[in-house]
Amino acid sequence: MTARAVARRMAQCCRQLAERGLIAGQDGNLAVRLGPDRVLVTPTGVIKALVGPADMVLVDLHGRKRRGRHNPTSELDLHLRILTRRPDVGAVVHAHPPVATGFAVAGQDFHIFVLPELILQCGEVPLVPYGTSGTRELGDRLEPHLAGHQAWLLANHGAVTVGATLDAAWIRMESLEHAARIIFAARALGRVNELSPEAVARLETQRDRAREERDG
Repeated sequence: MTARAVARRMAQCCRQLAERGLIAGQDGNLAVRLGPDRVLVTPTGVIKALVGPADMVLVDLHGRKRRGRHNPTSELDLHLRILTRRPDVGAVVHAHPPVATGFAVAGQDFHIFVLPELILQCGEVPLVPYGTSGTRELGDRLEPHLAGHQAWLLANHGAVTVGATLDAAWIRMESLEHAARIIFAARALGRVNELSPEAVARLETQRDRAREERDG
């Protein structure tokens, strides 16, 4: 996919996240790896529902701006921290999905196995301790939790999902919020039935096999 096509897809993703209520106003940011040392990111200070392909900013892995009429997202360090330390990751989505973020505000993670879709898409979703937005502190808090996960809840902040492609990271963000709504409803009804270890193991095997076939 060309840089221009990636920029169009990023703008589409921003609009979709806004339409689904997963971000609001200037909230949220995306990053997509274009090459060994090139990353396309969303701009700072722009309403994401109105962002266009030409608004995207090209940076290197050191955070130096290479092209763009705007400045890069204020969460640039967070994105670059992930992309530098996770070579399997091609894209990062950071949003503020309301119900999933509600869990993060309540200090709760998703170390529960109740939904096949959440297991297949995200696996366990740890809670990252609070770090100030737009600072290196947030990346420092996330870094110990990077290995082996595809999604994270950020305490009192939001959520991050990753994927080999933007579409994969995007799907995970939508799936994360959808699962959060279902779990919240189940808790309101007074009962959450977790899947058996055997059922979870089968789903994890299915997920790993699909990943191997895709990567192979």
